[in-house]
Amino acid sequence: MKRAIDIGGSVLFLVLFSPLLSLVAVLIKLETVGPVFFFQERIGRDFNPFEIIKFRTMVVDGRQTDSCLTVAGDCRITRMGGFLRRLKLDELPQLVNVVNGEMSLVGPRPEVRKYVELKQSDYAVILTVRPGMTDPASLQYFDEEITLASAGDAEQEYVRRILPRKLELSKEYLRNASLGGDLWIIVKTLLILGRTSVAST
Repeated sequence: MKRAIDIGGSVLFLVLFSPLLSLVAVLIKLETVGPVFFFQERIGRDFNPFEIIKFRTMVVDGRQTDSCLTVAGDCRITRMGGFLRRLKLDELPQLVNVVNGEMSLVGPRPEVRKYVELKQSDYAVILTVRPGMTDPASLQYFDEEITLASAGDAEQEYVRRILPRKLELSKEYLRNASLGGDLWIIVKTLLILGRTSVAST
């Protein structure tokens, strides 16, 4: 049932948002040179890696760092990219990941290999399910980039405080997972996105 909802819901969202997706793609191409989409390895169900799809929000020739994190105000983020990231619109292409069976609409957010290997025992439990586009941790840390920007050391803040809490929320989600719970998480996500959109206009 969950997989059927994933496929039906993601296809429906892709159709409904197709004008928006097309507009965003055009605006990204008009603003900076480079591809429309950004691909990054994430670790999925049963520790299988996959390429997550996002709209590109940074300049292609931007300064490279060793960190897997991006904080608010990063000089590599384009003007359009900043807008997309605030409203989480850069995440919409992940609907394709859902259709492909690599992700679910709702489930623990997929992490990069670095943090999965750091917390492998926790992820041995969490990655028994498909990672999702949204989950309780996504709602609690909706403004994560702003939080990290205010930290003295973003990497340490993430590893010592944010990531452990995300893992707790993911395990709690798994313990209480239900179809009704997933639908409620989707509704809450859309409500937060709606409020953020209104506040940004």
